[in-house]
Amino acid sequence: MPRIKLAEQEVYEFRFSIQVRPQDINYGGHLGNDDLISLVGAARAQLFHSLGLSELDLGDGQTGIIITDLVVNYRAEAFMFDELLVETHLDEFAEKGFRMFHRVRKNSKLIALMETGLMTYNYASKETAPIPEAFLKHLADRNTS
Repeated sequence: MPRIKLAEQEVYEFRFSIQVRPQDINYGGHLGNDDLISLVGAARAQLFHSLGLSELDLGDGQTGIIITDLVVNYRAEAFMFDELLVETHLDEFAEKGFRMFHRVRKNSKLIALMETGLMTYNYASKETAPIPEAFLKHLADRNTS
């Protein structure tokens, strides 16, 4: 069966620690696949928060994001109370979207690689929208400081 194989990125600009909670454990006794996606979602929300933004406001007061696709490569198990490091890289910017590349590790052990496609979206008008200049400025300011 063919698989989509993700590659680690050369650099990850954002890092967030998150602990595996009891409710994240599945019947196999390890971190469930759906819960890993939720933990990375929490790290994504933290990323936007660290920039003074949110998933519903990329800095212009009207444009947010919608996830258009998601790929996960699971590499190892994680267990209750493990401290995971979610590292994130933003790239492949287009007029109305970009991609997030995530690497999840426990110490030096690779747990998973994840890639998400994000479309910029105006929730008020219910239409796709260009990436706000304010968002790009926040990213540029962070990378120069």
